[in-house]
Amino acid sequence: QVQLVESGGGLVQPGGSLRLSCAASGRILNFSVMGWYRQAPGKQRESVATITNGGSTTYGDSVKGRFTITRDNAKNTVYLQMNSLKPDDTAVYYCNIGAAGLVYRPSYWGQGTQVTVSS
Repeated sequence: QVQLVESGGGLVQPGGSLRLSCAASGRILNFSVMGWYRQAPGKQRESVATITNGGSTTYGDSVKGRFTITRDNAKNTVYLQMNSLKPDDTAVYYCNIGAAGLVYRPSYWGQGTQVTVSS
């Protein structure tokens, strides 16, 4: 089994910043990719960013240039630095982990952390 524990969500004003963290534990040796998805009320879940254990990253179009994903392999932890936040970034953010492939499909998910961007 794999456990993902997220932290760092909260309320922030437009233009502000937040950093999310996600620590993975358990049987994670076969999973080289970690990432973040988000889901806003009434909308489908969307990919925000992914990172491989080698440091290769991908970003959703709506967050490019504002969000940065990093990871500490020694701590099995992934981070999402979110800058210049907008009200449209309001969502529940889910950490995930999975195997690399032509199309990344997460195998495990965290419980989610709420991010609210509002004045």
